[in-house]
Amino acid sequence: MNLLELSTAIEAVIRPVGDFIRGESAVFLSDKIETKALNSLVSYVDKEAEKALVEGLQRIIPSAGFMAEEGSGEEKKGGYNWVIDPLDGTTNFMHGIPTYAISVGLLHADRLILGVVYELGQDEYFLGIDQQGATCNGKPISVKSSVVLADSLIATGFPYYDFSRLDAYTEVLHACMRKTRGVRRLGSAATDLAYVACGRFDAFFEVGLHPWDIAGGLVLVREAGGLSLDFGKDAITDRDLLFQQELLSGSPGIVQELHPLITASFCRS
Repeated sequence: MNLLELSTAIEAVIRPVGDFIRGESAVFLSDKIETKALNSLVSYVDKEAEKALVEGLQRIIPSAGFMAEEGSGEEKKGGYNWVIDPLDGTTNFMHGIPTYAISVGLLHADRLILGVVYELGQDEYFLGIDQQGATCNGKPISVKSSVVLADSLIATGFPYYDFSRLDAYTEVLHACMRKTRGVRRLGSAATDLAYVACGRFDAFFEVGLHPWDIAGGLVLVREAGGLSLDFGKDAITDRDLLFQQELLSGSPGIVQELHPLITASFCRS
C-alpha cells in the first residue's frame, strides 16, 4: 500500500468534514446537545461528521474495519482499521471555544501506519506517515529537543468522568507545576498531541483516554521524533497503547525525566 498516495485520498475526505464542522459552529444551539454519560456530550455535528468520515474512508479501503467514537462500524481483527474521532473537543465546540479537531488513525494489525489531526480552529492539517515523517500543512515538523524538565511546557487533560485515580493525577499535576514552566489544558487530546509533534508542547499526559482520542496523534508524535509510553511501560505495540487509557507522550528527554514522577504516583495508587 502506497501510504503517501493514500494520504491524499484521506485528506480529500477529511477536509470537507472539517468545513461542515466549522460551518455548524456559527449556528450551533445548546438545545442540540445530548448526554451519553457523565460529562460525555454528543451532538448531531459529531454524528454527521462521523457518518461522512466512515462513508468516505470506507471507499478508500473497503475491507477495513472501524473503531469510532460514536459507534460506527466494527473492528476487524488483524487487518486494517480506521480509528476515528469526528470531533475531539466536543465540549469546546459546544461552548464556542475554537480548539477542536478531527482525528483519524489507520491501524494495520498492531501498528499505526498513518495518522491525521485536523485542528479546525487554526486550520492546521497534521499528517504522520509510518517511517516517512510528520508535517503540518505540508511542512515538516519535529518534537522539541528539550532535555530539561525545568524548561518545558506540559499539556494535560483533566479527569472528567473517571475520578478513581484523581489523587494520583493531582499529585503529578502538582509536581509539573513546581518543576516546569507551566501546564496547559486545551480540552482536546488530539490537538495536544499534534502540538507536541510540532514542538509547541514538550510533553502531554492524561488518564481516561479512548483509542480514538489518541490514534492520529500517536503517529504524529512518533514520526516527529517523539516517544509515547503508558504509565507502567507495559504497552508493547501501538494497539496495546491505544487501549491503556493512559498516555505520556513527548520529546524523549522530557518523557524520560517525567515518567518516573508519573510512575511513582500512578503505580502506587
